[in-house]
Amino acid sequence: MSGLKLFHTTKSSVTEVAPRLAEVEADVQGLVEVHMETLLGVRFLASEYGTGPVHGGRIDSLGLDENGSPVIVEYKRGVDAGVINQGLFYLSWLMDHRAEFEHLVRDQLGSTAASQVLWGGPRLICIAGDFTRYDAHAVREHRRPIDLVRYRFFGSDLIGLETVASVSGGMRVTRRARRKTVARAAAIVQGASMVELADRVDDVLLGLGEGVNRVEHKQYRAYQRLRNFACLCPPQRSKVLVYLKVDPKDVDLVPGFTRNVTGLGHHGTGDLEVQLRTLRDVERARDLFRASYAAG
Repeated sequence: MSGLKLFHTTKSSVTEVAPRLAEVEADVQGLVEVHMETLLGVRFLASEYGTGPVHGGRIDSLGLDENGSPVIVEYKRGVDAGVINQGLFYLSWLMDHRAEFEHLVRDQLGSTAASQVLWGGPRLICIAGDFTRYDAHAVREHRRPIDLVRYRFFGSDLIGLETVASVSGGMRVTRRARRKTVARAAAIVQGASMVELADRVDDVLLGLGEGVNRVEHKQYRAYQRLRNFACLCPPQRSKVLVYLKVDPKDVDLVPGFTRNVTGLGHHGTGDLEVQLRTLRDVERARDLFRASYAAG
């Protein structure tokens, strides 16, 4: 966003809309908390959450993301070198207070959501006016899922969010080793061709652009740019299912290839189901993958 310019156009003129920082940090926090699910793909749980007299802290925002992972959101009006360490401090507290967090989820979102909380990768999202190159380097040295998000206000009614750095956390596995592991586990059940097809989809989704993180869920594999934009389900005997964040109303649906699953129960997130049976289907779906990536 540091290089992005926004212009207001009319038939006779073009006027630049100057970016600006918030007057106070609370302006950013208040806006994000009210619209957290739309902006970040995170369901809001609590604001200024106290961590008790021993820890002596106060978490700016707590939430639960689309995949069931706990989320801590920290805000800074401008540049603050301590925001990452502060967030990591709170992540450590969160891991030691799982029952307390699940109780909060139960109170706010219900018992079903509380039973589905995943503790494999709690996330930290830092939203600030800017970050240094040292910040971007620092998050890559940690094994925690961390997103650095730069904000700017434009005029009186526009806000822009830009992901500066994003790390999914966990151990990195080479693609060749991962494929061998997946193939051994699944080829007997699904057939090697469908496993290879799923690997091809994985290649395409990861290669759509910078900042794509892959998150392993027991029912699906999510691909996200801050929010999920695609979910890849385990291969079936004759097809691979992908769910995308594309409005089905904007797509010419093709029976046996694309389906509107709005309101229908399924694993993963997204209202457009894409059914893939051959490598040719993957190529047919590329434009849909790109559209979902752009929307994410």
